[in-house]
Amino acid sequence: MFLLFLAGLLWLSGCGSLSPVSNPKPAQAADENAASGDGKETGEEAGLIYEKGMELQYAENFTVDYYEGGYALLTLTMDGTQFFLVPEGKEPPKDLGEALGEKKTQGGQLVVLKRPVKNIYLVASSVMDMFCELGGLDAIAFSGQKEENWYIEDAKEAMAQGKILYAGKYNMPDYELLVSGHCALAIENMMISHAPEVVEKLGEFGIPVLTDYSSYEPHPLGRVEWVKFYGALLGKEEEAEKIFAGQQEILARVSAEEKTGQTVAFFFITSNGLVQVRQPSDYIPKIIGLAGGDYIFEDLGEPETKRSTMNMQVEEFYAGAKDADFLIYNSSIDGGVSTVEELADKCGVLSDFKAVKEGNVWCTANDMYQQSLSIGYLLEDIHNMLQGKKENMHYLFPLTGKIP
Repeated sequence: MFLLFLAGLLWLSGCGSLSPVSNPKPAQAADENAASGDGKETGEEAGLIYEKGMELQYAENFTVDYYEGGYALLTLTMDGTQFFLVPEGKEPPKDLGEALGEKKTQGGQLVVLKRPVKNIYLVASSVMDMFCELGGLDAIAFSGQKEENWYIEDAKEAMAQGKILYAGKYNMPDYELLVSGHCALAIENMMISHAPEVVEKLGEFGIPVLTDYSSYEPHPLGRVEWVKFYGALLGKEEEAEKIFAGQQEILARVSAEEKTGQTVAFFFITSNGLVQVRQPSDYIPKIIGLAGGDYIFEDLGEPETKRSTMNMQVEEFYAGAKDADFLIYNSSIDGGVSTVEELADKCGVLSDFKAVKEGNVWCTANDMYQQSLSIGYLLEDIHNMLQGKKENMHYLFPLTGKIP
């Protein structure tokens, strides 16, 4: 009887053993003890040898670390989420967390992605131009924007051809489409923080979420430097370096060492008649400063706030911006205006503004916010605007007409 019982145990252990995914701790302990005898492997003993970290000039919200064999670790410092990239045809170390050692964030999610990274669900629209410039558009299979809402021609064309499918907004993704299309990664913007249930649901379907924190970078070129992050994700680091170098050249060429003393108001008229302006901590006021101007609402709000905008009453805007030397209307939401008269129809008090009387009223192009790589060109545009130039603009154009 004992022999039969023992045979039964052996049969069960051979046919019903738990996988490392469903019961990782015992398996890890066994592997560690076998390798080192004390349960504490070093990264090198675990098959992971550190090479170097990516050099960053301005960006503070991510890091990239490289390991021998083509492995890379991308870390979002804002939330501690990490993405470990595994070269095609290879496998990650058995105990990845142990192999990473001190590079492993405490409490952050560790996601393994195998190259090539593809079938991405891109919700963070400001990232699209980076993928296009990197030559990585084919990695995106799903979009959080409809075809008609894209200003980026490559994205619009890819959707028209069915290469990229609309998979719903950030808070209402088409889970069935994403799962059936083998979505490997969702790249979200900060709006996803308002829909934690979506992150949870995506996780249940095995789709990890990467939140783009580029808008929280303190320096305008920090936002642009995120092209290096996506370059590392796609294995296109050389392309990313060249793209970023081009933006640095613009900064070096047009950033002003001395202030011009000219003031600039950057604003938008909301549908309910309020005026939306930028917080001083936002990147737009910083670009104005780099270009040699002074943001008219430099003392507005809380300096360290994470919010990029705030709304104010027309009377408050009038008091603060009436004597501004330049007005820039933000057209990204309502499609913009083409004449001073159209702008005055939105806000009648503008007729008394100094910039309106002197013909220094400008408007942004509609596609500016879908172009993360517009930062350098916008800096150049504002610099030229302050110098009295109106030709060869990229994202700004002067409004025509005058108010009698």
